[in-house]
Amino acid sequence: MIRRFIGIAALAATVALPVAAQAQGVPGGVEHGSREGERAAGPVGAVVGGVIGGVVGGVTGVLGVNERPRFRSYVVEQHRPSYQYNEDVRVGAVLPDQGVTYYDVPPEYGVREHRYTVVNGRTVLVEPRTRRIVEIVE
Repeated sequence: MIRRFIGIAALAATVALPVAAQAQGVPGGVEHGSREGERAAGPVGAVVGGVIGGVVGGVTGVLGVNERPRFRSYVVEQHRPSYQYNEDVRVGAVLPDQGVTYYDVPPEYGVREHRYTVVNGRTVLVEPRTRRIVEIVE
């Protein structure tokens, strides 16, 4: 029984890891990893795939590790005005519904679901519907 569980978990991890690596952050990683793991190995695979996807998504963030410096340079070149925010600029913070200007992320960065803005001199990616900061690009 234990060998079977380990075998299924290993299979699910093998299948889910490449898909999770393409995921967008922790929530996207969990979702994609779980879906692919379940497809490959059933409920056990869904659990394992979700965990692996979340870890990979958390490490890579919304922007891939290799895209961050290039995107940061892009934003600097655009000379976007910085919104002055009186709260702590952190992942999870919700920006006000007025006064902040959001910009589309160019397609070459592979980020379709989020927008970016500059807050207190820092580039942030925001979920447009909720205005929640999902990543700080440093």
